[in-house]
Amino acid sequence: MEPYPMFPLFVPLAGKSVVFIGGGAITARRVEKLLAFGPRIQVVSPSLHPALHTQAQTGKLHWEPRAYRTGDLAGAALAVAATDDRAVNHAVAMEALERTIPISVADCHEESSFYFPAIMRGDGLVIGMVSETGEAHHAVRETAAEIRGILNATKDHSGRQPGKSSGCDSSTDCNGCHPQDRPRT
Repeated sequence: MEPYPMFPLFVPLAGKSVVFIGGGAITARRVEKLLAFGPRIQVVSPSLHPALHTQAQTGKLHWEPRAYRTGDLAGAALAVAATDDRAVNHAVAMEALERTIPISVADCHEESSFYFPAIMRGDGLVIGMVSETGEAHHAVRETAAEIRGILNATKDHSGRQPGKSSGCDSSTDCNGCHPQDRPRT
């Protein structure tokens, strides 16, 4: 039987705990993307990428300057294992599985219960994209760049900034200001 593709699922993260084990470049990229969605970010790592260090100093994340210990995922809504140590990443994945916490494991997609998507935002839209197998990173990167170009072109034509709505806060009778209510061209 052929494996099924991953189902895209959008969840609210505002105020929820997201725990990263590992403080390198992968964590820095993923934290930067997540900050726009309002989670409480904790990074457990003996050292930090310079961008993460800056975010810790400005209060955008909490840094635990030490190695991973079992129990670090307690209370997490989401977890990411992104160390340069396969054994540590595996241990984090097993803790997440035991606690039923969604986990992205940077060096082993088979241990991941979700894939961290390419994220595109603009014109009131949030788009997340992964490949069906989680392995076609180049194709995702190219397609995401094309979609970002479309979203930027939409901004140029509408006069709105990406991610900003027209000001309507009604879900009914909004005179077409919501993207789903606009005529398709």
